Amino acid sequence: MGKGFYNVPLAKCEAVKSYAPGSPERAELKEMLKELRSKQLDIPMYIGSEEVRTGNKIEINPPHDTAHVLGHYHQGGKEQVQMAIDAAMKAKDSWENMAWEHRAAIFLKAADLIAGPYRQRINAATMLGQSKNAFQAEIDAACELADFFRFNVKFMTEIYHQQPDSAPGMWNRLEQRPLEGFVFALTPFNFTSIAGNLPGAPALMGNVCVWKPSKTAVYSAQVLMEVYKKAGLPDGVINLVYCSGPDAADVIFKDKNFAGIHFTGSTGVFNSIWKNIVSNLQNYKSYPRIVGETGGKDYIIAHPNSCAKEVATAITRGAFEYQGQKCSAASRAYIPSNIWEDVKKYVSADLAEIKVGPVEDFTNFVNAVIDEPSFNKLANAIDEAKASKDADIVCGGKYDKSKGFYIHPTVVQAYKPDYITMQEELFGPLITIYVYDENKLDETMDILDQYSTYALTGAIFSNDRLEIERMTRRLRNTAGNFYINDKPTGAVVGQQPFGGARASGTNDKAGSMINLLRWVSPRTIKETFVPAKDYMYPNFLEE
Repeated sequence: MGKGFYNVPLAKCEAVKSYAPGSPERAELKEMLKELRSKQLDIPMYIGSEEVRTGNKIEINPPHDTAHVLGHYHQGGKEQVQMAIDAAMKAKDSWENMAWEHRAAIFLKAADLIAGPYRQRINAATMLGQSKNAFQAEIDAACELADFFRFNVKFMTEIYHQQPDSAPGMWNRLEQRPLEGFVFALTPFNFTSIAGNLPGAPALMGNVCVWKPSKTAVYSAQVLMEVYKKAGLPDGVINLVYCSGPDAADVIFKDKNFAGIHFTGSTGVFNSIWKNIVSNLQNYKSYPRIVGETGGKDYIIAHPNSCAKEVATAITRGAFEYQGQKCSAASRAYIPSNIWEDVKKYVSADLAEIKVGPVEDFTNFVNAVIDEPSFNKLANAIDEAKASKDADIVCGGKYDKSKGFYIHPTVVQAYKPDYITMQEELFGPLITIYVYDENKLDETMDILDQYSTYALTGAIFSNDRLEIERMTRRLRNTAGNFYINDKPTGAVVGQQPFGGARASGTNDKAGSMINLLRWVSPRTIKETFVPAKDYMYPNFLEE
């Protein structure tokens, strides 16, 4: 636990810069975008102290400008995965025995680097590699990641401070040990902050990690690794590898030192990982910690007394920011018949103003989806809705991949509550709306609850406190993050711990103490100062 407890720097949310016309940060970011576009990076894997290049180079292209080459990364395989495990285990002893305040200092420094000299670099890398606009990159790659690092330090110190009571003549204490082995971090493309936190949180608690990012987010992952090294993270604590999922799984889940996985991605992949772990359970030193945030079919449901303009704004922001590729993005909505025409009018007006295009033009609200498979899935869903008797395209419905993977914001109206896009996760700028009879709110809440396997985020709108209370209680199991009169996106570290249940994950709440507790194994220590010398207890003595 270290030598003592000190006051750590105050954890507060990193202020979001505006990037408004004429602002210095706008000019700085534009200059960084030009700089990164003008060069091609050769991105290695980072294993122990080595930069590993295999010569099997994979091209990196911006999703919004697929003809441009940002650079290449070196694809690895099972050999490099095993090298990463070996490097992690070699670093384990010195890292877990480092005093907690020195581990904390590394991550606090990383936060300041992200918020300061690396701010525009990490934002620009996220914009180019993952097609995020300036605002979305700022709130993710810079602000949320700095918040994760700072608040995790705060939560760690609170965990270490929690100690049991001691009776006279003894001292009880609780030691929070790192897990016995290594942690596998499998990270998604959609949030650079998640990619940083999934290996970062276990490492802060004294664990060593093997980190495999999404192949569509290698560009920003390389910057994150640079920040970790600049902050003083010792070699081998976090090892960054690029390989196929099957190659990683075949090595990692058979290793006796596998101690846990920190995952964000699809429900299907997580289910297969869980099965793989179970099939290898007899090989491990300990039961692995399985922590995952998975799919969602996030909803908005409006009460008949709701304000149509407020509901419409929540739909536009909640469904179409970052092309609907947030885990929390609104992808289904239940709108009462009495306000539907007004909601439709306001959303249609919003979408008529929204610009779609590359991230380098800061006036574009919507950019490209992440890759061609995602584009094809969304385009097929739009075509099926156009052809279906059970649905109509209310607005949008355009798509084009001649220059980039552009799906225009699309609103589908479903005439059946079980229409496929009311249930299937699409992960793109498409929301399906079911218009319900304004007198059938209770039946509609039952449908919302029963017609989806997911339970990540959800939002209700109402101007009646009694109805808000009733809807909140009725829908308590439908979302791990629940919003009242707000869009279902935008969870902030330290304010709205994030995670869902059912098919949406293990609900271990990233951005809170709850998550960090998953990466330690407590040991209770009782020390008796004057040990007993007689086995007899008083009640056994004769009168």
